[in-house]
Amino acid sequence: MLGTAIIVFREVLEAALIVGIVAAATRGIAGRGRWIAAGLALGLVGSLIVAGAAEGISHLAEGMGQELFNASILGIAVVMLAWHNIWMSGHGRSLATQAKSVGSEIREGAKALSVLLVVIAVAVLREGSETVLFLYGVAISGESSAQAMLAGGALGLAGGVLVGYLMFAGLLRIPLRWFFGATSALVLLLAAGMAAQAARFLIQADVIPSFASPLWDTSGLVPNASIAGKVLQSLVGYDAQPAAMQVLFFATVFVAIVVGMGWARRRD
Repeated sequence: MLGTAIIVFREVLEAALIVGIVAAATRGIAGRGRWIAAGLALGLVGSLIVAGAAEGISHLAEGMGQELFNASILGIAVVMLAWHNIWMSGHGRSLATQAKSVGSEIREGAKALSVLLVVIAVAVLREGSETVLFLYGVAISGESSAQAMLAGGALGLAGGVLVGYLMFAGLLRIPLRWFFGATSALVLLLAAGMAAQAARFLIQADVIPSFASPLWDTSGLVPNASIAGKVLQSLVGYDAQPAAMQVLFFATVFVAIVVGMGWARRRD
């Protein structure tokens, strides 16, 4: 549930901020509401298409290497999470500037109102598509029930929309870097945890060796089925009896993302 809430909150907040900035920059222009609404609708429809495609491919894979399919989806989710954190480290501050620039150009007549539809649709589609793949990765890892994922998704959606609106309305003065700094750290752990889960599926499919299984056993301290175990599973892919390969995947992805984020910040 926590992993789902974090992912949805982060993605919804980013989309809400872009929509809010563009809306604020074009305030007072007749007809802008229709274009904003149309952009939101197109972005959501596109995200639903991505969700349907992932579900359809999953059904095709039934009985045909389901472990390999699951590992592939988790791998894609890890790559997207890594890219997201690294890209945001170097370009996060430019998002607001770009959104304000588009709004100013529309207000000055340099661009048509139809640009609003494109900017908002692309923002919602990008964040929505990422959310779909991330949540699909969480679902197939078996760490959360459908009810927990729905609850986490609803919590993240409400939180993202609320924070985005409060910032748009000028009622919340907390620096964005605090939000994105905290969620970047959590997304980093989620990505490394998903990599460990992908390794588990590949071990089950006999694609890679386990090396040592289990590498350790902490089930006496924090069982997988306990509340603490479930929380740690959601946040870092915790396994009380991990194989050495799972730990290696976790550490490799963690270090790679941290190095990439540092490189992106130096270039910014």
